[in-house]
Amino acid sequence: MKELEKLGGSMKRTEFWIKTSKSEQSEAEEPSRNARLLTKAGYVDRQMAGVYAYLPIGFRVLEKIKAIVREEMNAVGGSELIMSSLQPRDLWESTGRWDDEVVDVWFKSQLKDESPVGLAWSHEEPILETIGRQASSYRDLPISVYQFQTKLRNELRAKSGVLRGREFIMKDMYSMHASEQDLADYYERVKQAYVKIYERLGLGNDTFITFASGGAFTKFSHEFQTLCDAGEDWLYLDRAKNIAVNEEVLDEAVKEFNLDKSKLEKVKSAEVGNIFNFGDEKAKDMQVEFIDEAGNKKPLYLGSYGIGITRVMGVLAEKFSDDQGLVWPAAVAPFSVYLIGIGEAGEHAAAELYTKFVQAGIEILWDDRDAKLARVGEKLADSELLGISYRVVVSDKTLEQGKVEFKPRTGEAELLTSGEVLARLSAD
Repeated sequence: MKELEKLGGSMKRTEFWIKTSKSEQSEAEEPSRNARLLTKAGYVDRQMAGVYAYLPIGFRVLEKIKAIVREEMNAVGGSELIMSSLQPRDLWESTGRWDDEVVDVWFKSQLKDESPVGLAWSHEEPILETIGRQASSYRDLPISVYQFQTKLRNELRAKSGVLRGREFIMKDMYSMHASEQDLADYYERVKQAYVKIYERLGLGNDTFITFASGGAFTKFSHEFQTLCDAGEDWLYLDRAKNIAVNEEVLDEAVKEFNLDKSKLEKVKSAEVGNIFNFGDEKAKDMQVEFIDEAGNKKPLYLGSYGIGITRVMGVLAEKFSDDQGLVWPAAVAPFSVYLIGIGEAGEHAAAELYTKFVQAGIEILWDDRDAKLARVGEKLADSELLGISYRVVVSDKTLEQGKVEFKPRTGEAELLTSGEVLARLSAD
């Protein structure tokens, strides 16, 4: 992916900071499996409950998730920006969402001049106000903008690792329109873009468009829920009708879609995205208007579309792992290949193979640590723990046959020539 060129496509282990652990934290130390795995493999470091630092190899996974999301948001006409985290009270009071009884997750403070401010937990109001000031005419519309930003929410429950954080990375996109129909049409385009995103992330088979509460001009909003035992939501599925309903709106949805409640399948899930049609409600509250073709002032129509980037990473860790460690889908794995050289000749050949892989554009992590830093068994264990898609081992024994050992993360090892390995990787 072109977005990753700035990260460095291939790295030597001695030049790339990563520290794995031999043992996993206990459930008492870290209740969530995703955080235990990600911590053991050196992807994250827990700063406090609900707050994690994303270390270099974890950063690569996040950037790959973001790259997929960015491509699909650009494909539906989104323009990327970045908004401020500090938010003035007055802006949020206009919609009633400064009130702690309405939004109970604010982190609030004040400036030196005693002006009250909040640390952004969402951005509907500030983006609507900012873009609304600039889009004064129907000729400026529609507009769609998005960002990747750290959100801050004072969550009471932060026991699910990176699935529910007090600090997390989110992609939030907002579209502004001149009519209800234009918003409805764009809303459907984004919905299908989200379906494509989760398919590319390897979650397509287990992710459902779910009816939930929160719609303004429609009875329901839409969540994207992935089947996950570590999730915090309960879904009811009618697989024949391909309908998923969040438990919170079950009775209403049963009536709306004529569902047989006794035949619905109850499953645990994690919300990985959501989309809302706000209609013109927020614009009316904030008095954000544009001049229509007839010269009349009208409120903008607003749509909001979110994806939890760090939450997706946690769901992937929960769903794609085994007793040895993580098993990343190829699209988000931090590297394609983990390269190990064994013995003097093997190390020399690994160095040559690393150069070939780099020249071929293969993302490779070469474990070039000497025996004093890591034994062969430790290197092999790390290749499994890290969840990198393929492992290539070059040893004196394989070199006698003119081959290397090639092993998919969850497959069987086979002996191939270096040319065959490069052909196999280039085809994937």
